[in-house]
Amino acid sequence: MNFVEELRWRGMLHDIMPGTEDLLNKGMVSGYIGFDPTADSLHVGSLAQIMTMIHFQRAGHKPFALIGGATGMVGDPSGKSQERNLLSEDVLQLNLAGIKGQLEKFLDFDCGANSAQMVNNYDWFKEFTFLDFIREVGKHITVNYMMAKDSVKKRLDGETGMSFTEFTYQLVQGYDFYYLWKNHNCALQMGGSDQWGNIVTGTELVRRKGAGEAFALTTQLIKKSDGTKFGKTEGGNIWLDAEKTSPYKFYQFWLNTSDADAKTYIRIFTLFDKETIEALEVEQNAAPHLRVLQKALAKDITVRVHGEAAYEKAIKSSEFLFGNIGIEFLSELNDEEVLALFEGVPNFNISLNELQQGINVVDLLAAHTSVFPSKGEAKKMIQGGGAAINKLKVNSVDDIYKPDTLISGKYLVAQKGKKNYFLIVAE
Repeated sequence: MNFVEELRWRGMLHDIMPGTEDLLNKGMVSGYIGFDPTADSLHVGSLAQIMTMIHFQRAGHKPFALIGGATGMVGDPSGKSQERNLLSEDVLQLNLAGIKGQLEKFLDFDCGANSAQMVNNYDWFKEFTFLDFIREVGKHITVNYMMAKDSVKKRLDGETGMSFTEFTYQLVQGYDFYYLWKNHNCALQMGGSDQWGNIVTGTELVRRKGAGEAFALTTQLIKKSDGTKFGKTEGGNIWLDAEKTSPYKFYQFWLNTSDADAKTYIRIFTLFDKETIEALEVEQNAAPHLRVLQKALAKDITVRVHGEAAYEKAIKSSEFLFGNIGIEFLSELNDEEVLALFEGVPNFNISLNELQQGINVVDLLAAHTSVFPSKGEAKKMIQGGGAAINKLKVNSVDDIYKPDTLISGKYLVAQKGKKNYFLIVAE
C-alpha cells in the first residue's frame, strides 16, 4: 500500500513537501501528528487525523501520536480569532488519559517495528527553562520568518492582536518536531492544512539546528457542502466518548449526512477500498432514498468507535422511533441512553406520588403535561384513535394510569399521531 496514493484517491491530501513521497517509498518512516488535549475526549473533527495515522501504519510506517501536554498550556493560534483559556496540569493529565484510551481503539500499539507510540511533549518541556529555550531554539528562527506565517498575519491584522505566548507557539511546536527527529528518528510531521506553517517551522529547525532533513504533509480540512462547520450540531461537538455523545446520537450524526457529503466522508472516514465505495455509489445513484452510502458510513464509524453492540443498540433506537421495535426495548437502556434517545423530544416531569393515586389519561396528557394544549383536544384525539402511551393506543378517555405502567419504573412514552413523541418522567 502506498500511503500518499491512498490519501490522494480518498481526497485527503492537501500539501506535501518535495521529497516526502520518495522518502516514504524507500522503507519504513516514523512520522507524527499532534493532538490537542483541551478535553478528555477527541471529537469527530479529530477523526481525519486519526484516519491519516491508520493509513500511515497500514502502509508499513511507524506512527507517533503526540499529545500536547505542554502546548495545551499555551494554545495554538492557527485558525482561531482569539486566545484560548490555558489548562492546569491536573486537568491536562485527565485529558491525556482519556485521549490515550481512544487512540488505542484505532492504532496498533503492539505490532512490532511499526507499532504506534504515544508521546507527551510535556515530558521534554517540563525541565526546559525559558533561558535554555531562547538559547537553544529561539536563535535559529528569525522573527521575520515567524511573522510571515499566515496564522500570525491574520491575528496581527485582527482586532485582538496576538500575545507573546501565542507568537512563540510555532517555535514550541517546531521544537517538538526537532526533538522527535533527534530522539525517535521522526522524519515526517502530518496534520491539517491549517498546520502547514507550524510544521514547516519544525522542518526548518531540524535543518538549522540539527543539520538534518525533515518532511511535511497536510490533509484537507473537512468541510460540509453547505458551508457549515463539520463535526458540530446545535447541541455542540460530536464526541468520541459515549458519555459525551451517545452512540445513538453519534450514529444519527453520520446517518443524517447529505448525499454530497456522504460521497466525500465515506472515502475519508472508512477503510473501505475504492471498489467497495464505487459499488456503494452506484447503489446510491440508483436509489438515493435508500441512503446506502449514509448507512454504510454510519455503521462503519459507529462500530469502530463504539463497538458492534453499541451500533446494534443505535439501530434499535432508530427503529423504536421510526419503525416497529416495541416499547420493551426501553427497558434495555440506562437513564442516559433513554434521555439521549429522546433528545430534542418534549420532556415532561410528573409526580410519582400522584401517579400512585392514579391519573386520568386526559389529565395526564393535558394538565400534568402539555402533550395536548387542552383537555378538549386530548379527548378528541383519544376518541379518534390518535393517541398512544407506551406504543399502545389509548382506548378510552376514562383510562387511568398508575406506576405499574411505567417503563423501568420511571418513564411513559406518549404519542400524538404516529410521529410526535413525548417523554414523561415520573419522579
